[in-house]
Amino acid sequence: MKVAVLSGKGGTGKTFVSVNLSHAAAKTQPAVTYIDCDVEEPNGRLFFQPTHVQSEEVHTLLPLFDAEKCTGCRKCVDFCHFHALVYIKQKPLLFSEICHSCGGCQIVCPKHAIGEQPHLVGQLEIGMHDSIRVITGILNTGEASAIPVIRAALEKGFSQNGFVLIDCPPGSGCSVMESVAAADYALLVVEPTAFGFHNLQMVYELVRLLNKKCGIVINKADMPYAPLENFCLEQNIPILQRIGFREDLAQLCADGKIASLHDQRTAEQFADILQQIGGEATI
Repeated sequence: MKVAVLSGKGGTGKTFVSVNLSHAAAKTQPAVTYIDCDVEEPNGRLFFQPTHVQSEEVHTLLPLFDAEKCTGCRKCVDFCHFHALVYIKQKPLLFSEICHSCGGCQIVCPKHAIGEQPHLVGQLEIGMHDSIRVITGILNTGEASAIPVIRAALEKGFSQNGFVLIDCPPGSGCSVMESVAAADYALLVVEPTAFGFHNLQMVYELVRLLNKKCGIVINKADMPYAPLENFCLEQNIPILQRIGFREDLAQLCADGKIASLHDQRTAEQFADILQQIGGEATI
């Protein structure tokens, strides 16, 4: 089973839910993989502190032009719908930030003047926390697109069977869509505030368009927020759990600890979430 954990904004507790749900699953599942697809700022590893970590580089392929073979026909420029190529001073110029590495320019070149060169965009860290396989995607600073690193992390995580937890980037953009596309279930984490509710609606629209079964966890739930509760009723979205706004939980997170290891109530809540979404759980 593949579960994607999403939130419409940063700071809602998405990684808190992802880490603790992975820990709950590890009590009954023979194989659990946690994939941190929030590659611009991955922080699941701060809680898991994985051991035996191995690193793998993630590359994309960029066009490499042979000036001696190029005749200036501009077919590569005309082909590129992403406008990553222009023809200036009698030679092609590449804007690597918007190149999608599709390879189309190489195919259409009649003089075979275009090759490919690897471009380092990030890395994966693969380690273990007890029985949990922890895969962390890390995007290099300054890279425009997180998708190549997310794809590499998902491919590595899906290479083994078992329960897979995908910690998605915040928001509802392309990187989130890439992260949730292969999931069996989408778990939406929301704060009971006007801002949190507004962003939840965007994320819900995304998972609805992708036809994903979903449920909601309300985090920092110190009191009910009527518009959110009414929305869930109107859309028939199950509220799987309300996790209270508690100082002791905040302190555990600040200390980099997995809360369900130290707090019985939290352990019970995440075991219940796992059971509701179709997993088996014990406390």
